[in-house]
Amino acid sequence: MKEINLKLQGKIKRLTNRTFKFDERVGEGWFSAVYFLKSKEIVKKYKPNNIVTMQFFQKDNAVLCGTDEVIALLKTFADNPNELEIFSLKDGDKIRPYETVLTITGPYQNFGYLEGIIDGILGRRTSVATNVYNVVKAARQSGTQKPIIFMGDRDDHFTQQSGDGYAAYIGGSTAQATHAMNEWWGKKGMGTMPHALIQLFEGDTVAATKAYHDQFPEDALVALVDYNNDVIEDALKVAREFGNKLEAVRVDTSRTLIDKYFTRNPELLGTFDPRGVNPQLIFALRNALDAEEFHHVKIVVSGGFNEARIKEFEQQGVPVDMYGVGSSLLKINIGFTGDNVTLNGKEQAKTGRRLRSNPRLEKVD
Repeated sequence: MKEINLKLQGKIKRLTNRTFKFDERVGEGWFSAVYFLKSKEIVKKYKPNNIVTMQFFQKDNAVLCGTDEVIALLKTFADNPNELEIFSLKDGDKIRPYETVLTITGPYQNFGYLEGIIDGILGRRTSVATNVYNVVKAARQSGTQKPIIFMGDRDDHFTQQSGDGYAAYIGGSTAQATHAMNEWWGKKGMGTMPHALIQLFEGDTVAATKAYHDQFPEDALVALVDYNNDVIEDALKVAREFGNKLEAVRVDTSRTLIDKYFTRNPELLGTFDPRGVNPQLIFALRNALDAEEFHHVKIVVSGGFNEARIKEFEQQGVPVDMYGVGSSLLKINIGFTGDNVTLNGKEQAKTGRRLRSNPRLEKVD
């Protein structure tokens, strides 16, 4: 897989304010810390002609995301935005600790009250993009890049889906669970069947899969096979029914359950944790499918996967073809800081901060 930052640089134009559905109350200061609003009024009265440079950085090795959104925010809500001088890195750039990713120069009162919102946008988007990037990297430990499906729809408020899905795309995810997650980059959501569908067919995985295939014959046929906690038997039943039409089976066993395969083969127990989706279960599933010549059926796993768990699976050579990952990708663990570092062309910053020039920054028109 190409490096993530090659995905956008020089190939795709920046997203604009037509992409983002900003709340108009941003311009009223509704989402800004009150001390920023008070500072704006004071500066307008006492220091209206001062020009400052505000720079933004964070403290980790990360994959940057959110710059297009921030620029659109400034263009939409700053006073006289065309008079601001903005330099920025691009979404998808790899960044170092304390590296300047964005500078804004202009009268403080015209944009300063947006500082906290900018920090928040960059922090969330970069956290998600970096989390996904690290998971994608973990999923190629065995030498083959395994696709990552971003399944974070149930792990955060639905209003975050578009931005999180875009950040996941920047990080390298292959597909997203909802249409909203794909909105900013022009794709559609991907998915097959939930446990609820099998429940409505009284636990009959084959019947539920048949109904799905009849209703959506053009979709890749992926059967969910853990509903009855008997992954191998249900996978074989589906494979026997659909043959070459079956593209994959998905295993999503709860971390509190031990699959019936192990209760039928108790001699296997005692040297590993048999709960949930574990390597031994997936090895056994692959062997069972191959033994009946279902070599073409891929295996998708989901349920509590994160970077460390995927890396463990890959290092053991577990025959997984695709990972579905959700909550671990939404951990907000990168925080940005905005500082005023120049005043009227001269360095002026609080102790411990200074202007950090970055030749990688590009001027934004």
